[in-house]
Amino acid sequence: MKLSQIKSALKNLSTITFQLPSGELVPRHFHVTEVGKVTKHFIDCGGTVRTEEVINFQLWEANDYDHRLHPDKLLNIIELSENTLHLPDAAIEVEYQMATTIGKFHLDFDGTNFLLTSKLTDCLAKDKCGIPPEKLKVKIGEWKPKANSCCTPDSGCC
Repeated sequence: MKLSQIKSALKNLSTITFQLPSGELVPRHFHVTEVGKVTKHFIDCGGTVRTEEVINFQLWEANDYDHRLHPDKLLNIIELSENTLHLPDAAIEVEYQMATTIGKFHLDFDGTNFLLTSKLTDCLAKDKCGIPPEKLKVKIGEWKPKANSCCTPDSGCC
């Protein structure tokens, strides 16, 4: 989800709810303690220099059970951040305190809840690392020859 998409979604909501990949909801008394731009400048294992830029939201909860962040307040925080930090319309990454470390998530929206979706590591230079492409897994008996194949069991070509 990009910054413009969350702004659009917030305009149509009366409450904000974040849902973890487990289905559990972030407690309603959360705060958005940071909105920022994170630039990652790195070299992958194949030697390619890369730059990645995301908008970062940090969610935090405390013993402030009466606190509720309303959509218009978050929209104001985002717009202030855009103007002050010159934020691009980039993808949003969300940080949230898990049991023993900070979890980082992608952000999506299902029309009601903002979904914190899992982020996974990946090799960006598989071709240079010698990692073979993933093979297509087919169960025996389900394989079918290509329609344009000249070599079928009764074609006489083998």
